[in-house]
Amino acid sequence: MISTCASAARAASCPARAAWGVLLGVVSAIGLAAASAVPSPAVSRPPNVVLIFLDDSGYGDFHPLGRPAYPTPNVERLAAEGCRFENFYVPQAVCSASRAALLSGCYPGRTRVFGAHPPRARGLDPKYATIGEVLKRRGYATAVFGKWHIGDQPETRPPARGFDESCGLMYSNDMWEYHPENPRYWSQWPLQFWNNGQVTIERVTPDHQPLLTTWYTERAVDFIRRHNNTPFFLYVPHSMPHVPLFCSGTVRGRSGVGLYGDVMRDIDASVGRILKALADTGVAGHTLVIMTSDNGPWISYGNHAGATPFREAKGTTFDGGVRSACLMRFPGRIRPGSVSKRAFGTIDLLPTLAHLAGAALPENPVDGKNVWDLIRGEPDAAPPHAYYPLSTGSTFEGVISGDGRWKLHLPHKYRTLVAAGKDGAAGRYKTVDLELSLFDLDRDPLESTNVIGRHPEVAARLQALAEQHRQRFYVPSKPR
Repeated sequence: MISTCASAARAASCPARAAWGVLLGVVSAIGLAAASAVPSPAVSRPPNVVLIFLDDSGYGDFHPLGRPAYPTPNVERLAAEGCRFENFYVPQAVCSASRAALLSGCYPGRTRVFGAHPPRARGLDPKYATIGEVLKRRGYATAVFGKWHIGDQPETRPPARGFDESCGLMYSNDMWEYHPENPRYWSQWPLQFWNNGQVTIERVTPDHQPLLTTWYTERAVDFIRRHNNTPFFLYVPHSMPHVPLFCSGTVRGRSGVGLYGDVMRDIDASVGRILKALADTGVAGHTLVIMTSDNGPWISYGNHAGATPFREAKGTTFDGGVRSACLMRFPGRIRPGSVSKRAFGTIDLLPTLAHLAGAALPENPVDGKNVWDLIRGEPDAAPPHAYYPLSTGSTFEGVISGDGRWKLHLPHKYRTLVAAGKDGAAGRYKTVDLELSLFDLDRDPLESTNVIGRHPEVAARLQALAEQHRQRFYVPSKPR
């Protein structure tokens, strides 16, 4: 499979890409007209789900969420045919914790999956079901192609967690012998490429990494083509744009703004290929497509990091870390070209997808809620949560009100960038203290002005909720 993927990547041609672009434009126009004119269709079978999950992508890395200097036509198309959700949150802005919350629907404080796990870590306890397991029990074909990073032991790798097919890395692509800051430590584990539970590349090299996005995409397209007659859940957690950055030769140098822009164009092309496969197999109208990121950009890497309009970035509980860009398309069920400011988060996806599929929730506790009415824009849809908790590592740091307006930061230390790195080299941080702070995100999305003195009643309410959460999930003697 690997040699086939590599050959296909090297053989990709610009004329073929241009032809795809023309076809996608035609399909886009047809899809927009159909979605605008047709009411919600009768559902004869559970819908398909494609979940594209990026790694360290900035909120403003793609049009129309931001204004990067490079084009991203396929992501723009996804937004034009669906909804842009501007207040979508992850509970922790670090790899493993964010992914475990996404797939389990549980708070990090419940699962105890914090930070970024090293190779061979156990990861997410199997007692917490994943989306793959929930939908597989409903009869879905399931696949994950990309970066896993919530367990690197037999009982916590994808084949044991509800996925029929899988390929990719078990952890971040920088956890290897070429790590920019600590290569000696990370070289004790080879960076391996897995395929359906077996290691097919024992040691990933700099020659392999430019093909990762292509390999994941090819497997995704093949999976769609083989499962157009059965409900499927396709999870594509890309390794990029986590450093070190690599992209296929077909896009290298084409963004005109450097390697990060090239990587974004590579991801955008991947989105286009997946959307085309859905259209070609006739299942686009019956498929919910979701695209988001595990957290904000890793700004330590300067020109190898993405863009965010918010304060701070990855590794903090400011919105630059925990507010992720999110797009969803579901023809006839999500209004095309719409924008939503309603708040919800990754923990809500498992119960929402279970609802759409008619699947039973797992027996273990699930913290997320079904937010389908909110997603499809029902005017009377109420926020399902009183608050969303935020943490960094094992430190609980604050809450966002359920309606997304208010954020309370408990006193804590956080890292802020002093000097950015360049061309793959890491920068320098310093640690600073943050006092008890309340921010009005509606009026001050940059979290620049502490308004705790002006709204003591709001602060008191959120402090009470935060203390309840701390007592329940962060005091060791308490059951979880």
